[in-house]
Amino acid sequence: MKKISLPKPLFTQNGSRAVLLLHAYSGSSNDVRMLSRYLEKENYTVYSPNFSGHATVAPEDILEKSTKDWWEDTIAAVQFLKERGYQEIAVFGLSMGGIFTMSALTNRLEGIIGGGFFCSPIFPVNNNVPENFVLYADKVLKMAGVSLEERSQRMVKIKEASYVQLKDIESFSEQTANNLGQITVPVFMGQAGEDEMIDPLGVYKTAKALSQTRFTLNWYPNSGHVLTIGPDHKQLEQDVLAFLNTLSWNEEKE
Repeated sequence: MKKISLPKPLFTQNGSRAVLLLHAYSGSSNDVRMLSRYLEKENYTVYSPNFSGHATVAPEDILEKSTKDWWEDTIAAVQFLKERGYQEIAVFGLSMGGIFTMSALTNRLEGIIGGGFFCSPIFPVNNNVPENFVLYADKVLKMAGVSLEERSQRMVKIKEASYVQLKDIESFSEQTANNLGQITVPVFMGQAGEDEMIDPLGVYKTAKALSQTRFTLNWYPNSGHVLTIGPDHKQLEQDVLAFLNTLSWNEEKE
């Protein structure tokens, strides 16, 4: 087996304002590293954990987990910040991370004062996620130095399991979508125009369902699905910061 350096959770304590960043389905904290670093420089405390089963060299580790595990991870991440004295938190997620972000907002988790998502299929849309997970899994096994024969055997099971898991994610997403009208804190939505993974127009349906709150919808025409590292990432970072500055942080209250 090759020695591979695996992504670790990112946590930097700066100012009194805390931001939680959640990564994508087959991703890791690396997905949001640039955004994390940008916000840290702007005096934000930022925490970017890895979801259970992620940031390993075995794709099967992801497939052994479920939305229940990842929802528990989301709650634990909010708790992690609270235990360190941050009572008000903004939360954002990329792709699948955004689904859990929106679930945190619909469930009105205590302490969350706003947040949003980047390229997240909150309502079910046409997508290429299953095919991309298979490509991702094969690439990880190759990088880990797994032989062609073993890879072929493992990929058969990985393919089957990934379809089952994606149904679970879609079902969780649908439950979240049905409760969007319950969100009362401000929401940020960022969508890449060149999104090759999901239908980018789905974001408008999500916006329409946010009936009880103000929202910001930003379109990034030149970027693909992983918006946080795409050609528009600097614009995204500035837009997220501008949104954060509109939230009612405790220090600004009378």
